[in-house]
Amino acid sequence: MNEKTEAMDLIWGLDEIGKLIGRNYQQTYHMVKSGHLPMVKQVGERYVASRQKLIDFFMEAA
Repeated sequence: MNEKTEAMDLIWGLDEIGKLIGRNYQQTYHMVKSGHLPMVKQVGERYVASRQKLIDFFMEAA
């Protein structure tokens, strides 16, 4: 994956991450803080995650 593709793969903010995984802001925040979404990182005051890593994570659990 090249840098441009990787940048397009990023999801910024808990609202957007929650939309991808079907959760609201509070549920997503709780999942991140409790370690259930270990691939989400805090960058400054925002959270960021790889769309593909989140999809892979949930597909693995299914």
